[in-house]
Amino acid sequence: MSTALLEPKAPGPKPLTQGSQSTGILVALWAFVAIPFAALIAAVPVAWGGWLSWTDVGIAAFWYVVSGLGVTVGYHRYFTHGSFKARRGLRIALAVAGSLSVQGEIIQWVADHRRHHAYSDLEGDPHSPWRFGESVWGLTRGMFHAHIGWLFRRELSNRERFAPDLLADKDIRRVDRLFPLLVVISVLGPALMGGLLTWSWQGALTALFWAGLVRIALLHHVTWAINSVCHVYGERPFVMRQGDRAANFWPLAILSFGESWHNLHHADPTCARHGVLRGQVDISARVIWFFEKVGAAYDVRWPKPERLAAKMASPAAG
Repeated sequence: MSTALLEPKAPGPKPLTQGSQSTGILVALWAFVAIPFAALIAAVPVAWGGWLSWTDVGIAAFWYVVSGLGVTVGYHRYFTHGSFKARRGLRIALAVAGSLSVQGEIIQWVADHRRHHAYSDLEGDPHSPWRFGESVWGLTRGMFHAHIGWLFRRELSNRERFAPDLLADKDIRRVDRLFPLLVVISVLGPALMGGLLTWSWQGALTALFWAGLVRIALLHHVTWAINSVCHVYGERPFVMRQGDRAANFWPLAILSFGESWHNLHHADPTCARHGVLRGQVDISARVIWFFEKVGAAYDVRWPKPERLAAKMASPAAG
């Protein structure tokens, strides 16, 4: 017998996915997508009826900013792409803040997003809007799939393949396990603030509605629009890998804290600033700059002019 047959084979790459979501996760997903969305639909008549105060607006803005930056600066630019390094306190704070967005446990979120970048708009991408082709019907199906549909019938991205660094971090594993508690805090925390600030049950209930449910739904759909809208519509001033269709969509720049400058991000994923051209407001980059100035963040990967020039598309290619 040949000795080659007795030698252990080199391990191949880990599987792309690790199975489907459990029934319990699907039930929770339906609840935390459908209920906030119903509140978002009801927001206009509720506001028209006088059930919206400046206290509600202030509380909602506070939770939107904290949880939104937790996703953009934390989940996305730091944990997924390593755009900067963070001291332990900031690392934990960003993981907690991102969890308050109610978009999933941090390790699974990062694994899904790293897989998205590895196969952007190709087979293997968990949420490409081009999944069903380029016809009107195909793109309509694809936009729904990329925006929200993929969440309900997804094969979970393999965390050992796409997020081994986070699995090895005991602090992040702890935050990951605490996700259900953080969801409860994200939903009921605004109600507690509203009740204490107004000293009334009405203040608690309206804050629960606006700063809890409506805020979660709005942030959900702004984040999901980066997956759907920003891979179909907009400008593409920078060259990306062949097949990748990430684009800039300026109307979402403020609400997404700069995430909708999506073209440069896919051209240079580890860059800490996504909005690099004139007039491209990038709030997340400014927050990272602040963290760097106070010493909480370091080794920030800021854009370099020569690197941007090398990636700039020619007018004919644009």
